Amino acid sequence: MGMAQGTIVAIVCNVLVAVLIVILFVILCKACRVPSSQERVPVLASGQVQQGNQHRYLLTP
Repeated sequence: MGMAQGTIVAIVCNVLVAVLIVILFVILCKACRVPSSQERVPVLASGQVQQGNQHRYLLTP
């Protein structure tokens, strides 16, 4: 006995949803790794960046 057409469509849709979830998980893992590499910035460099940001915010009305 063969599978009904509805069964095949349901299996294909579930596989597509599973693939999209895996892709989303990979993107989230890569996004979470980005800030950890920025934590290694020296203290002086991060202070300079903060001062630059303060000046930029002061210039806005």
